[in-house]
Amino acid sequence: MAHVLGIISDTHGLVRPEVCTALNGSELIIHAGDIGTSGVLDELKRIAPVIAVRGNVDRGAWTDTLPEFELIEYRGRYFYVLHDLNTLDLDPVAAGVDAVISGHSHRPRNENRHGVLYFNPGSAGPRRFKLPVGLGKIHLFEDGSMSGEWINLETFLRP
Repeated sequence: MAHVLGIISDTHGLVRPEVCTALNGSELIIHAGDIGTSGVLDELKRIAPVIAVRGNVDRGAWTDTLPEFELIEYRGRYFYVLHDLNTLDLDPVAAGVDAVISGHSHRPRNENRHGVLYFNPGSAGPRRFKLPVGLGKIHLFEDGSMSGEWINLETFLRP
């Protein structure tokens, strides 16, 4: 049986109904920044516990407790979360990190490099240019493996 982490970023104050449906069943939700408002986190917490980092547009008193990056240990795996991958200041392999989760670019990414999963769920918020709207999940398997899944919210609920 797999354990599921919901991965979301760049909501910019918007939680679409499809987000709640897509993240249902997640054990933990990780928000990789550009949240927009504290209400986004409140809404996501109705689905599962939330860990979030601050993005470049997250300003105001409600963001004072949000870190710029976070190292999360979950079910024996380590996830390094930051908003902008270009600001990564450590070697994930040397640090023993299993996955690096980021946002910022609004471009989905699901890539393994040197045994590390680099995952960007893209943007779940308002559309930017012609980039897709989506989020992701990371599936953790009992054998120690994991896989990332990108979900296109525009087609998620269509038959």
